[in-house]
Amino acid sequence: MTGRPSAGSETEAGRWFVYLVRCADDTLYTGVAHDDVARRLAEHDAGKGAKYTRGRGPVSLLATAGPMARGDALRLELKIKRVPREEKLATLLAVAEG
Repeated sequence: MTGRPSAGSETEAGRWFVYLVRCADDTLYTGVAHDDVARRLAEHDAGKGAKYTRGRGPVSLLATAGPMARGDALRLELKIKRVPREEKLATLLAVAEG
């Protein structure tokens, strides 16, 4: 045993965040981060994040929701990606405040 929690353990479960950023070209990007949203944003700005954000930086954080379980974060990310642009921020904020 390595002392590191397994992916499904309770200590690992609630450490995921969903975030919404505005790219330099005024498009929106929704993503998930494990533990450290600031680190993930730095990756986007450095061109090492998601393929979509490469060349669209710098990004600015609009909102985050979490912490939550990984599955919940992935489901929320998908839900936000499916709604029209005008509803993305409201959808994320409703979860963050709720």
